[in-house]
Amino acid sequence: MKKIIAMLAGAAMMVSCGGNQTQEESSTIKVGGMGPLTGSAAMYGTTIEKGAKLAFEEINNNGGVLGKKLEYISLDEKADPIEAVNAYNKLVDEGVVAILGSVTSKPTLAVAELAAKDGMPMITPTGTQININDAGPNVFRVCFTDPYQGSTLAKFAKDKLNAKTAAVMVNTSSDYSDGIANAFIEQAKKEGIEIVAKEGYSDGDKDFKAQLTKINGENPDILMVPEYYELSALIATQAREIGMKSTFVGPDGWDGIIGALDPSAYSVVDNSYFTNHYSAEDSSEKVQSFLKKYREKYNEEPTAFSALAYDNVYILKNAIEKAGTTDKEDLVKAIKASDMDGITGHLTFDEKNNPIKAVTIIKVKDGKYIFDSVVETK
Repeated sequence: MKKIIAMLAGAAMMVSCGGNQTQEESSTIKVGGMGPLTGSAAMYGTTIEKGAKLAFEEINNNGGVLGKKLEYISLDEKADPIEAVNAYNKLVDEGVVAILGSVTSKPTLAVAELAAKDGMPMITPTGTQININDAGPNVFRVCFTDPYQGSTLAKFAKDKLNAKTAAVMVNTSSDYSDGIANAFIEQAKKEGIEIVAKEGYSDGDKDFKAQLTKINGENPDILMVPEYYELSALIATQAREIGMKSTFVGPDGWDGIIGALDPSAYSVVDNSYFTNHYSAEDSSEKVQSFLKKYREKYNEEPTAFSALAYDNVYILKNAIEKAGTTDKEDLVKAIKASDMDGITGHLTFDEKNNPIKAVTIIKVKDGKYIFDSVVETK
């Protein structure tokens, strides 16, 4: 009996050792991703997925990393924190070396807290909520924070639009909207802009005319709408229907607003402005090459989210090469030391793992996104 047990134990050890050896000799490096690929936020998740997959395809076609292909395992988290946590656990079980994601802020924050405990390198392309990377030193973001966008828009309203009064329409159900609105209001007051109205609404609301009528009675120079493009298009349309003449400004969530409007309604957002991460009018070879490849592959225009996801992948790729390993601690150090020219600009990370890079201002005119200006970082 003892002999049989010893033989079984020895066999188990051989299987275990064989499994470890297979993992070490694997021809791929597994990278985890997640985002809302179905549900109400799927338009964001799918455009990010396309940008990421384009980058992975390019990298693998050019020989991969450390002599291995990058295997991208992406899961649908439906913009739900619980689904995101489940996705994270599945990706850890798959043996991924890093997490790219998530997309919207609440699921991203839920995953960041788990990744911090595990020391898992994590980079979100679009999670803008200010406290996401407070979770741990291994959590990074490629996008601007909500407050940074809000304060930048207030400065732009003063410096470029000569605004003296402003109003805000804020989604009280959204941390994204609320964070941008609060920073805008705070900075606007510093700039000498009077906030003449602040009106709120909730997720699911479709009729905004009561709030807009109150705002219109104050005749503000600027209406700040910190919202994603579908609702922003609806708010802008209703604002023009009641005769509002104010100039609209918004954050990066406005990217895609033209596609949410019928061509006959493009004029409702004429001469509006929003912060963004890059402009398709950038003449640099890097940006134009990205645009060409994306258009050829998907037969559509990339959003800024696509560009952020593309940069996200290359940050990780460069970090793995610099570290020369996929060890978690070494990989986090290499990501922290990133110094890269990406599609969304030259990027380094500050002490809180936020990106140090310029903000592009886009003007909407005649159904097109027109490069307006760049607000440089300090």
